[in-house]
Order: sequence, then structure tokens, then C-alpha cells
Amino acid sequence: MSRLATRVASLTPSLTLAIAAKAKALAAGGVDVCGLSAGEPDFDTPAPIKAAAKAALDRGETKYGPVAGQPRLRERIARKLERENGLPYTPEQILVTNGGKQGLYNAIMALIEPGDAVLIPSPYWLSYPEMVSLAGGTSVLLPTTEATGFKITPEQLEAAITPRTRLLILNSPSNPTGMVYSRPELEAITEVVLRHDLMVLSDEIYEKLVYDGARHHSIGGLGREMFARTITSGGFSKAFAMTGWRLGYLAGPTDLIGAAGAIQSHSTSNVAAYSQAGALAALEDPQVALEVERMVRVFAERRTAMYDAVAAIPGLRCARAQGAFYLLPDISATGLNSTAFCEQLLDQFHVAAVPGIAFGSDSHVRLSYATDLDTIYKGVERLGQFVRQCLAVRA
Repeated sequence: MSRLATRVASLTPSLTLAIAAKAKALAAGGVDVCGLSAGEPDFDTPAPIKAAAKAALDRGETKYGPVAGQPRLRERIARKLERENGLPYTPEQILVTNGGKQGLYNAIMALIEPGDAVLIPSPYWLSYPEMVSLAGGTSVLLPTTEATGFKITPEQLEAAITPRTRLLILNSPSNPTGMVYSRPELEAITEVVLRHDLMVLSDEIYEKLVYDGARHHSIGGLGREMFARTITSGGFSKAFAMTGWRLGYLAGPTDLIGAAGAIQSHSTSNVAAYSQAGALAALEDPQVALEVERMVRVFAERRTAMYDAVAAIPGLRCARAQGAFYLLPDISATGLNSTAFCEQLLDQFHVAAVPGIAFGSDSHVRLSYATDLDTIYKGVERLGQFVRQCLAVRA
């Protein structure tokens, strides 16, 4: 038998992919499954983006390209970050990656050494701790609850810092909680970060998906000192419905971006040229901007519909998300852990949700409203039936 490297021994397979696979298998067998587990928009990629990629193929843009990305795209991303986020990056400080996930992984591999501690607010996106482990670092989780809006406090951050602390990972808007940090909240965190000379990896992949008048703020835009300590991760998958295009970007200090690019040069090399042509259209075509605005309005309507329906279910507690496309209801009253809850919900009522244990909280499950309203209403109705059944068993 093969002897596997110890670095992979502790890796946890993705529960989100496992749930999705089981739901698809049931649906393929003719079962009416309500999918509330998706981590991607159900919209098609806007037509101008697809047209730009097709035109690039017709021009023969099918060859190797620069590892860091096409110069024109890096320049356009830098311009976007300066205008929209207040982040004065130069094109040389931009790395185009095969999805936002690769950018995060490259940054962590370039920055973290064995023995380094990385602070991660919890609940968290499930890949953060795994990436830290692969780099030899130690994840230090900072628990949050509905009571704090699923946000860390500056006092909590201060108390968690030790001489080994190297990095804080911040995700706003958040997967899986849907919370959005306000500017004053980020300013309070910034004071602690600067006092201890930490680096921040800011995952802003959901930046355009905000509701109720909430605004996205980039922590790197809060002053020159904070900008120098921030690595910004973004991409095209969520806002532009381009998950399958595998397009992300990393922006940060020149030396770190160079190191992340070197890692990419020995792993995946450049992003497909025609995908980058689509990314340019995403950033430059005014019709795409209008389509993104429409998608955000639809997500906001779905968020309200799902939240109102979930909040009306006796036994569930749920924070009202301000961003992304997820809700994270508390299922503690059912007496089930999140895995058992999701397995029984899928098997008995044919609703796919994601166990909160994947995100660091076994008392929650993640529901996605990246689907149509009919599926949302039907799925949440079935969820309510299941919860009532669980409560009756405990009575």
C-alpha cells in the first residue's frame, strides 16, 4: 500500500460536496429534492462575458500565458480595487488565480511556517483551517454567536494574540453566516492588528452581495499602515455567476505576490486565456454591471423570503444575514448534531442543507438561497415539518 504524507492525514473531506453528491443521486433517481446547500448562484453567466470568451477562442487565445495573469486584466483589477475598494494596488501587486480558493491557498503557503498561529473567526469557511494545516501552521479559532452578530470583537482578538500569531483571516461578507462588518467594527479590529504588527488575509469574494443598505468595506482601505499589512482575495465566481470559470485574484505586498506567483508557477501556472477575456468583460461591460445589480436584487428578495420563513419555525433561531447567500439557523432545540440533522432532513424530507460542523459549529446548519423562490418556500416548509417532528420526539 502507498504511504501517504502526514500533511494529508488530518484533512477532512468537504461535507458540502458530499451532501451535494447525495442530493444529486436522489434527484437522479426521481426524488423531488429541494436543494438548499448550493454554494454558487443559480443564474447563468451574463451573455457579454460568454461572448468575450468565445471571441478570444476564435482569435486563437488558447496558448500559455503569463503565470500572474494577462497584463491588461491585472491592470483592470488594480483599477477596480482602487476605485471601488480604496486599495491603491499596482498591476504588479495582482496575481490572477485559478479561483479564489487558489489565491487564498497561495497566500497562506507563502506566508505561514510551521509553528505560526493563524486566527480564524468561527463559524468559518471550511477550507481555511485545512489550508493552514497544509502550510504547517496552527489554526486558533475565535468563536462567535448570534449575540455578537457572528463577529469578533477587538477585545476577543486582543486576548487571542500570542508571540506566535502571524495572520488573521477575515471574511466579510461571510460564508456561512452572511454577516457584514461595518466600517467602525473594522476600524476597531485595525487598531489591534496594527498594535501587534499582524498580517490580515481579507477574503472579499462576496463583496457585491450585500443587502438592507449594508456596505462592504475593505479593511486594507483603512489607512496606509493597514494597506501594507493586508492581502486581499477576490474573484468572479459569486457576483458574476462564474463559478465554473475558475477565476480569482490575490492582491498584496509585492514580495508576497511574487512568492504566491512562484508557488502558482510550479502548481497550476496561468489561468486559461479565454477565461481571462471573460473576466475583462465582467469588469468593463456596462450590461454586465446591470445584470449584477439585477442578481443582487433577486438575492435580496430570496434572503427576505427564506429568513421570514425560517424565523417562523418554532425551535429554530436565525440571524438575519446582510450579505452572501446563506442563512445559519441554530438547531440546538432539536437535540441533533448538525450531521445527523442534515442526513435525516435529506433522507426523510428530501431537503439538502450543509452541516454546521463543516464550518466549526455543530449547533447550526447552513441554508443557501441561491435557488428559486418555489424551492425556497417548499424546502423551508419541509424543514419546518422536520423540526416539529424532532421537537415532538423530545417532548
